[in-house]
Amino acid sequence: MAVDAAREEKALREVTSRLVEDYGEAHPAERVEAVVGAVRKRFEGHAVREFVPILVERIARRELDPKRGKNAAGQVDLSKASDGAVGGAAESPAETTSVFAAVAGRFVPVRLVENKRALGAVAAGVAVVLAAGAVLAVQHSDSPSATSAATALTTVRGVVGSEKSAFFDDPRVADVLAKHGLKVEIEPAGSRQIATSVDLGTYDFAFPSSSAAAERIQRQRGVSGKYVPFSSPMAIATFKPIADLLGQSGIVQTGATTTFDIEKYLALAEKGVQWNQLDGNSTYPVSKNVLVSTTDPRTSNSAAMYLAVTAYVANDNTIVRGTKAEDYAVSRVSRLFTRQGFTESSSDGPFKDYLANGMGTVPMAWIYEAQYVDAAAHDQLRPDMVLMYPSPTVMSQHTVVPLNDKGDQIGKLLTTDPDLQRLAAEHGFRPTDVSLFTKVTTAHQIPVDVNLINQVTPPDYDTLEHLLDGVAKSYN
Repeated sequence: MAVDAAREEKALREVTSRLVEDYGEAHPAERVEAVVGAVRKRFEGHAVREFVPILVERIARRELDPKRGKNAAGQVDLSKASDGAVGGAAESPAETTSVFAAVAGRFVPVRLVENKRALGAVAAGVAVVLAAGAVLAVQHSDSPSATSAATALTTVRGVVGSEKSAFFDDPRVADVLAKHGLKVEIEPAGSRQIATSVDLGTYDFAFPSSSAAAERIQRQRGVSGKYVPFSSPMAIATFKPIADLLGQSGIVQTGATTTFDIEKYLALAEKGVQWNQLDGNSTYPVSKNVLVSTTDPRTSNSAAMYLAVTAYVANDNTIVRGTKAEDYAVSRVSRLFTRQGFTESSSDGPFKDYLANGMGTVPMAWIYEAQYVDAAAHDQLRPDMVLMYPSPTVMSQHTVVPLNDKGDQIGKLLTTDPDLQRLAAEHGFRPTDVSLFTKVTTAHQIPVDVNLINQVTPPDYDTLEHLLDGVAKSYN
């Protein structure tokens, strides 16, 4: 028989309570509850429910604690399992039995510690799955004759921009890839970090968030091929009181969508104006510089895109070319970075701070539009949160660089498979067929600018590197 809804609800409440206790110092309870709710939605409509609370906790922990997400994808410890909840104790390989079960339509390797408590806690659930025909195989670790369909999947390893982690963590994405005989394991990193300091020798593909980072990887690895399965314009996540306040200064204009004038912002920021110096400011009277929060330009593509836009505007709305123009642009925009203080290495961190901590910590965050749309589609936003489009903005081309034949297969699938393109849109990206993106934003009533007429062309690879080097020197 199937596990009834009441038992699943009870297990998920226990999961939420446990996560609130474990991550209470890092995230407010509302943030934890929102993450659990968003992850749970990924399993809606699946008939096999026995392991849903387990998988929800696993994925939620990875969302709340990125370091934990570096563990083997999809592998769930049940050494403390009870009533569908999951624990996290380690065990030795000699004590392990692997069960490959079809959970929510996806074959998931579940490690069970061979002791009475752990096996007893999940025996009923496994028996139900067996009775329903959902268990593919039960394989003992020292049984060389046993086989599993899961072993038939070819593992492909990639290092990807952190903003794409949720896409690859989606069980539906794994299902589609599994139909093609592939299992993808990813390591998230800042896109410029991928291009400059990550050892790519252990990966099958690299998936940075811009054509510039991809070009650097291609040069270093002698690779000519690349794929651009989807893109995302750069945007600014803020709050309605902040947008209203900057509207009084003429920096923000509201309409069908909200725009942010980079030229007026740059003029204000160059003067070192603080929030409490803005006329009529009663909503955010703090003694902090009026700045958009970014990532570290030395490691992250999103910050490099911020530099491309601000340098263009600083250079009299002209593409930066030549040493003189580079030096001039850096002299005007470097303080936009150095006055921020500590910045994170990838775009995932600032956006999570924005979602969790409110405008007191991050009044304005430079993000990929996809991050905001993904959060909105998964009900992670509060009513006062606002998406602003910089004017001008820049389109970030998420580019797969295949490092071997397996990586090439991934690049082709991400670009041509209709299900993967649809799922990319559901995670906020703009796939080749933009109508897929429009369908998502319309369904969830997310105000976006589909056309984005006012875009800048990023500087060429060498110029952007010189600009980034110039900003990096400003930190010293």
